[in-house]
Amino acid sequence: MILIASLLLTTACSTVLPGERGLMLRSSGLDKEPLKEGSHFKAPWNDIYFYDVRWQNYAEKVDAWSADDVQVDIKAAIVLRPIPEEVYHLAQTVGQEYYSQIVQPEFVAAVRQVVAMYPALVLGEKNAEIAQKVQMVVQDRLKDSHLAIRSVALADVDLPQLVLTALEQTQAQKQQKEQKEFEMLLAGKDAEIARIRAEGQAKVQETITRTLTPEYLRLKLYDSQNSKMVLVPDNLKLPLVINPGEQQSAQPR
Repeated sequence: MILIASLLLTTACSTVLPGERGLMLRSSGLDKEPLKEGSHFKAPWNDIYFYDVRWQNYAEKVDAWSADDVQVDIKAAIVLRPIPEEVYHLAQTVGQEYYSQIVQPEFVAAVRQVVAMYPALVLGEKNAEIAQKVQMVVQDRLKDSHLAIRSVALADVDLPQLVLTALEQTQAQKQQKEQKEFEMLLAGKDAEIARIRAEGQAKVQETITRTLTPEYLRLKLYDSQNSKMVLVPDNLKLPLVINPGEQQSAQPR
């Protein structure tokens, strides 16, 4: 009797693990209130259906067509879980195979729909933007499915070799354009420096020209210790002899 009682107690208890919710199925039907983690008594003729309500990652490899009619292979992932308080409604509408039943087809369709909006050459650099739009589409389509969607990510984009070659050429042309623009910027700065320098030199020369008047030059010549002048009236037409003593001393004796 003790052994039978022990067996009944063992079979009459079920444990809901952390991260799970349970739904008790009685002879009267499925309980609406989910069972939280812990041990729960159940009659041997009742059953408990368990739902994992932790965040789970599902990955898909999707073949899609870009806006310019290029076929690409995209690895996409979605993170979701059942809403813990709504597992009863999830069980009534879909069941435990909710991903394969409703999420997977909508997820794949959303990836193809969004990818078709972009040219193949920009899929790699726009993957975060594409993933965000895919998530919005999936959330809209599954808004009454009792599921919570945490994130969508594009892990990899496989492009045909022809597209990869075109992408490399585009990047090379972009780098050449940037290099040319940089060189033109430097040349413009050098020309500006040369212009400013020329303007400065012209201003200095103009200042010197205004300063060196005939009167100023005569005054400087008069003040020079090495210069001797003999001033004669213009109407006599006599030669102007400078330093006559030096010329005589320079002749041989």
